[in-house]
Amino acid sequence: MGNQNIDRETLRELADEGNETALDRLADLADAADDLGELSELLDEGSMRAGLLLTRRAAAIGDLRELQRISDAGYDDAGNELNRLLKAPVNGQGH
Repeated sequence: MGNQNIDRETLRELADEGNETALDRLADLADAADDLGELSELLDEGSMRAGLLLTRRAAAIGDLRELQRISDAGYDDAGNELNRLLKAPVNGQGH
């Protein structure tokens, strides 16, 4: 059986060497710890998993600016989610 308790330092080293699975694992750990700062950093490093996790969080609370930022950072699905929210009918508001 593999080591289920891989330390963050090892994951970071592997991610720095281009291992995308390690980068994804770091994103999952950051998400579990509610560390949005680390998730954002991982997105900036090119982690599409971090983009997915950040997009889910931003869409759940309707944070349009955050969705735009995530999209600008290269995660296209955030742009799709942003457009979906922008096109949604306004419920009971006269604006």
